[in-house]
Amino acid sequence: MTDQKIIELINSSLIEEFELETEKMTPEATIYEDLGLDSLDIVDMVVVLENAFRFKIREEDGIRDIRTLGDIHRFVIGKKQSLEKKGD
Repeated sequence: MTDQKIIELINSSLIEEFELETEKMTPEATIYEDLGLDSLDIVDMVVVLENAFRFKIREEDGIRDIRTLGDIHRFVIGKKQSLEKKGD
């Protein structure tokens, strides 16, 4: 899966789950202020991403540093690349 496909899947999953507006889905969009998610939504977001990509992210240290949609993109791309390297 290409990085662009990963970004598209993240965006479409979050748009569907949280009824977000497509035009707000920019890498600079902040999770809380721009997208309007709260701490309970973050738990749901983790579940949505785990289901979409079929890997666990709850215990990952980097998850706490996520502030923007771009951070989510980079985190998931990095996690996917890390898992693919382990599979080689």
